[in-house]
Amino acid sequence: MKAVVIDYGIGNVKSMCNALLHSGIEAVLSSDKDDILSADVCILPGVGAFAHGMNNLNNYKLVPVIEEFVATGKIFIGVCLGMQMLLEESTEFGINKGIGLIKGKVIKLPVAENSLEKLPHVSWNTISEPMPGRWKNTLLSDIPAMNSFYFVHTYVAAPQNNNDILANCNYGGVDFCAAIQHKNIYGFQFHPEKSGETGLSIFNTIKQKHINEVA
Repeated sequence: MKAVVIDYGIGNVKSMCNALLHSGIEAVLSSDKDDILSADVCILPGVGAFAHGMNNLNNYKLVPVIEEFVATGKIFIGVCLGMQMLLEESTEFGINKGIGLIKGKVIKLPVAENSLEKLPHVSWNTISEPMPGRWKNTLLSDIPAMNSFYFVHTYVAAPQNNNDILANCNYGGVDFCAAIQHKNIYGFQFHPEKSGETGLSIFNTIKQKHINEVA
């Protein structure tokens, strides 16, 4: 199978491609429409400010391409900033419009000023199901109970519909959305490509889903 990692001049693309290759998935870094639409799975990486990420996507004319790919029903994944841009808007440095594939907005992680935990949230942390059975038949179906993922962020997604929340995490006594899923659209606030074997299990699940679909 082939995964296209969207190249829009921003993001942790090398580690993402390496993680895909390690899982036996062909990894192509591209901003070409034909490459993206021919992929079995598409990944939007990203680090940094929301406005900068959206400006680059628009400059590369990639938002319509992403929307067209999502309409095929194939798996689309946003990681870190890539996840946040899936929502309608962000409050980071003013109000900035997102892609809008998932209703909701991006807000600053509301950690109390007197908390021992400071922003940004840079650490390994565990995620949990928002309700029993939520991970069944999703990309998190094979995640071990004692999981640990690597996070680097200050802002978080706040989906309008709680049903779109795939996983929660706690930092500084505050629960926040660590993963989202709406139909074939996934978003991970953590970095699966930097989270060792636990993170790689997500890519292995993607590969197995593809094998089952073409069998």
